[in-house]
Amino acid sequence: MAKTIDYYYSTRSNFTYLGAARLNALAKTHGRTIVHRPILLSVTMPPIGGLPFGERPTMLRHYAMNDALRCAAHLGVPVLREPIHHEGPVELPSGIVIAGQRAVGRGEAGDIDLLSLLVLQALWRDDRDIADAAVVAELCAEAGYADPKALLAEALSTAVQAELARNCREAIMRGVIGAPSYFVDGENFYGQDRLDYVERALARDTG
Repeated sequence: MAKTIDYYYSTRSNFTYLGAARLNALAKTHGRTIVHRPILLSVTMPPIGGLPFGERPTMLRHYAMNDALRCAAHLGVPVLREPIHHEGPVELPSGIVIAGQRAVGRGEAGDIDLLSLLVLQALWRDDRDIADAAVVAELCAEAGYADPKALLAEALSTAVQAELARNCREAIMRGVIGAPSYFVDGENFYGQDRLDYVERALARDTG
């Protein structure tokens, strides 16, 4: 059975975007399957005493945005400071990742790791509306899914939205304190700036 990396994240998180391409590369190098578990920070943060980004004090929000720009410059990843579409509905962008993962699990064509990355890039690099069905359909096609229209319908289905809610409950139970969080063999690593540690954990396993 293939080993996995459990990946908890918000599809509207800039720090998730900054680490997404590197995570995909690490998983491929070390023969791991990424299990995508989109979450809603508005649900997962309050139980641990945290605040969703929009509810944080202005000073903290500005610092976080500046820090993201510093990280992006260091990594060579293009990112916008505050795209117009930063805030918005989460049901479709989160649901499309879950639906895409389910489709791959059924044996359908498509690259779920690429789809997840494309959703994040669309927002933080290109300032596209990831809650717009037409935009998301384009991303699905780019990631190799044969029937984006069917995938969009599945993304908003009761079953997929229930899985999104379940991801949130599991994240709280597993001690997820923010996005992105990566679990390697049960060990939790929070933040794209911890991917060096993720890499070391993967290297220990692969020798």
